[in-house]
Amino acid sequence: MTRVLVLYYSSYGHVRALAEAEAEGARSVPGTHVDLRRVPETVPEAIRRKAGFIADETPVASPADLEAYDAILFGTPTLFGMMAGQMKSFLDQAGGLWARNALVGKVAAVFASTGSQHGGHEATLLSTQIPLLHFGMLIAGMPYSFAGQTTAEEIVGGAPYGAGTIAGADGARAPTETDLAGARFQGAHVARIAARLAAADEAYEAA
Repeated sequence: MTRVLVLYYSSYGHVRALAEAEAEGARSVPGTHVDLRRVPETVPEAIRRKAGFIADETPVASPADLEAYDAILFGTPTLFGMMAGQMKSFLDQAGGLWARNALVGKVAAVFASTGSQHGGHEATLLSTQIPLLHFGMLIAGMPYSFAGQTTAEEIVGGAPYGAGTIAGADGARAPTETDLAGARFQGAHVARIAARLAAADEAYEAA
């Protein structure tokens, strides 16, 4: 059984919607177990309410959980052209895993939501991959075999670096079906890669 974790932070629900689609895509690959988790919130509850953040009952992950998975998909909103501080804080607490090389060889991917087309969408996808490479993870993007990312008929999120959505300046724009299809595609893509690597490891150990 290939184990896949979809781990995200979401303030207004856009990244959570993508995360659910990523999980759906990963579950479509036979022999895959998928968990959906969020990183802990760092914003005080009073500020969350004032800012209109969504309530989210998704179980919270801890850095120690990451070691149990063959693949991890990380979802984050874009804040000032970078990943959200909540996700960065979570990764910063994974130094023990880094010291033990516990994540080396695991598959990783990133997906993101951004307020505008030029608000740091690709920068966030790429810069979020940097700490994952320090952990020794193998980065999977969203290849052009998902043709939806090339359409000029509508605004779409995502890039070869990962799935995504454009939320609009006021956050009122929900992920489109194309955005969600890209997330499902990426989830399945990652699950298939993880399954192949796991099978190769088993064959190597049996040889």
